[in-house]
Amino acid sequence: MALTMYRLSVPTFVHGFGVLGKLLDKAEAHANETGLSLDDLVNARLTADMLPLSGQVQRASDTSKGTIARLTDLQVPSFPDEEKTFSDLRERIAKTVAFLETVRLADLDGSETREVTLNFTKLKMTLSGEDYLLKFVLPNFYFHLTTAYDILRHKGVPVGKADFISLS
Repeated sequence: MALTMYRLSVPTFVHGFGVLGKLLDKAEAHANETGLSLDDLVNARLTADMLPLSGQVQRASDTSKGTIARLTDLQVPSFPDEEKTFSDLRERIAKTVAFLETVRLADLDGSETREVTLNFTKLKMTLSGEDYLLKFVLPNFYFHLTTAYDILRHKGVPVGKADFISLS
């Protein structure tokens, strides 16, 4: 099967959210076994100037939805960043995946040449859709997944590389 913008994005995001859900499952089990507060985990961060676990889930969600918005003409749902519990985080993941599952291969046809302009506070650039996906989106998405993993690992949750790589 040829690599397409669809195959590089939607299934990758869905898989990543599956991994994130399994990491949350392990974190919750660990918290139940050790008495670690789930609230502390949701609000845990690696350092003061980084987003907490909840923010990492929110940004992974926003990254995947924003990608679809920029590469297609689809209406993308907006979710307020109000997650405060593990249940909230799981619901955010489920809503994001439900949206991604509505995206069709044809929706992304030709998006590799679509012009995408990023205009963030410290970043302004215009990229082809292909460069946007490969050089910005995927690294950004995996940054937030990795940071969520790192937060959980830092808090003592027994997760390892195999949990992150997860081929299932």
